[in-house]
Amino acid sequence: MTERPPSATARAPRPRRGALPAAALGLVLLVGTGVWVGASPGADEAPAGPPRALAGPRTTTVPAERGTDADSAALGRWVTTWAAAPVGPEPRATAPDGEVTDRTVRNVVHTSVGGTGARVTLSHRYGTAPLHLAHATLALAAGPGSPSAVPGTVRRLTFAGRTGVRVPPGGQVVSDPVALPVPADADLLITTYAPASGGPATYHPRARQTSYLARGDHAAAVSAAAYTERTPGWRQVVALDVRGGGARGTLVAFGDSLTDGVSATPGANRRWPDVLADRLRTQGGAPRYGVANLGISGNRLLTGGPGRPAANPSGLRRFPADVLDRSGVRVVVIALGINDILRTPHTTDPTRITEGLRTLTRHAHAHGLRVVGATLMPFHGHRGHRPELEEVRRAVNAGIRAGGVFDAVADFDRAVRDPYHPEALHPHYDSGDHLHPNDAGYHRMAEAVDLGALRAAAPARL
Repeated sequence: MTERPPSATARAPRPRRGALPAAALGLVLLVGTGVWVGASPGADEAPAGPPRALAGPRTTTVPAERGTDADSAALGRWVTTWAAAPVGPEPRATAPDGEVTDRTVRNVVHTSVGGTGARVTLSHRYGTAPLHLAHATLALAAGPGSPSAVPGTVRRLTFAGRTGVRVPPGGQVVSDPVALPVPADADLLITTYAPASGGPATYHPRARQTSYLARGDHAAAVSAAAYTERTPGWRQVVALDVRGGGARGTLVAFGDSLTDGVSATPGANRRWPDVLADRLRTQGGAPRYGVANLGISGNRLLTGGPGRPAANPSGLRRFPADVLDRSGVRVVVIALGINDILRTPHTTDPTRITEGLRTLTRHAHAHGLRVVGATLMPFHGHRGHRPELEEVRRAVNAGIRAGGVFDAVADFDRAVRDPYHPEALHPHYDSGDHLHPNDAGYHRMAEAVDLGALRAAAPARL
């Protein structure tokens, strides 16, 4: 890839569309079963020593495409149209200890691909007591970011045929399928009501999307009148799957704040995985994949946060649950390692990072997945920059470009760096902190992904 500075007329990300009114709602209700499990991640890796083979637990939810029902055969496999990684227990924010008691949570999520049926995955990974969800719904949002629903689209979610469900600490539930025409590139509302606390809510704090809270049970409400409280994070919900829309599989974007989109415009869906989803949906000949963003701000490859289960677990630890358990996964794009270098304790041996990335690739290959890996982007001018850390970053990138780490490379470093000062982001792409890109930078990162490299193919021999 040749390096090119941006022109003064560089393309701005296009405006996003909001939810579209449902077109044909008289569909037959799809039959399915929600399964709850009690798996809980264990302790994280120690910061020293070579990366170990992945041993993180998997949830035992049975993917719908493995079933034998006629609906599955007629409508095709499940793919993930939206996802978020559970990060940790919510701190004191909306109630004591971040508990959700007698509250309705209305999460606003954005689809990458559409379908004719949908299901929702809810997580209680960081709960300390069983969580009773008395009522849950799915609906199309009336407009971009709106907590109001399109009239006639609110669907009550059931779990193994029941409207309520009990989720054990550390577990998750998958709803039964519902018939709902789900547009691509649209906002949906995933709403849950918990009459009592199950301990701290499992959440994703830096959503770059406003969601809403209401006192009492308003899960079935079309109006936004009761939703008087705003929140910047997603609670309980970790995935939205669709089928019947023709998508061939799921692409998982696995990374840190640069994937999470911490500096993207809130509510505009301009993170690089969003822009990549646009490219996959609109460019002729591109593979038709749903895109699941499993980035976590502050995430490291080798070490994770405190607690059992660990908050913000390492990439090595969370890969099985966050990547392999998504529906219909065909390819994963990995962009991890910069926090291992930048944050204390610093990882100053580049081979530990490249070997950790290679471990993820081997594990993905064992499950038939193709892996595209990104080079580490520059951070000169950031408060944590030191010359010796820059040398580690360059050595990691040299190892990635040399091959033997991933099946293919997305050169994010070359795409967004200043060609006249390669240790720094180009000013056109810099959000201002000299580490995170702005919307134009995220757009450029997505352009650096070769769409042809995303096609499922025989994994490279490492």
